[in-house]
Amino acid sequence: MSAPSHNVDHAHGDHAHDDHGGAPHGSRRSYLTGFALSVVLTAIPFGLVMGGWIANVQVVIGICMALALVQIVVHMIYFLHMNSKSESGWTLMALIFTIIIVVIALAGTLWVMFHMNLNMMPGMEMSGSM
Repeated sequence: MSAPSHNVDHAHGDHAHDDHGGAPHGSRRSYLTGFALSVVLTAIPFGLVMGGWIANVQVVIGICMALALVQIVVHMIYFLHMNSKSESGWTLMALIFTIIIVVIALAGTLWVMFHMNLNMMPGMEMSGSM
């Protein structure tokens, strides 16, 4: 006789894991919350850029970068289910690593774009007539 299996999934009943390594899935409410936050975090920068409500370009860029970072964290929490408790904290380390890489990429991109504009040769201004 064999021992009864405790991993039996009774039509997705009481167990909080699946056959993919035991990772918990989010509820419909958490997915909708993540989706709503993603839409809002996309709509705000779009409105700022297209509406022209803030005249200072550097402030708009700063706000867009901050909201982009927040959106990455929202995606990692609500859609990738990363937190400090799962997988003995390794997902938190992945989150921190991702944030560091994104900050380096965004800062480097803005630095290169600013210096390319600053170091353009005289007489090479962008004009509408070609």
